[in-house]
Amino acid sequence: MKIVAVCGMGIGTSVLLKMNAEKALRALAADADAEVEAADIGTARGAARSADVVLTSAELADEIGDVPARVIVIDNFTDVAEITEKLRPSVAP
Repeated sequence: MKIVAVCGMGIGTSVLLKMNAEKALRALAADADAEVEAADIGTARGAARSADVVLTSAELADEIGDVPARVIVIDNFTDVAEITEKLRPSVAP
């Protein structure tokens, strides 16, 4: 499973979201089969075409465009519990 963590600049916030998504995947016992990548909005448009899931804010979700990936809006990038719950349906067997 490929996951793209997206913020506007692709520097700090997306890296924080990437790290917390990796924690969430470990909690879901899905980390062995997942790869999480941090990206800015411009890079994410291309990366999302080959991703299974995109994690981003409500402000950026529409900017990703029409992609086959499931776009999940995360309200609080530091809340591992929120990320875990929102990722759960994507990693459930």
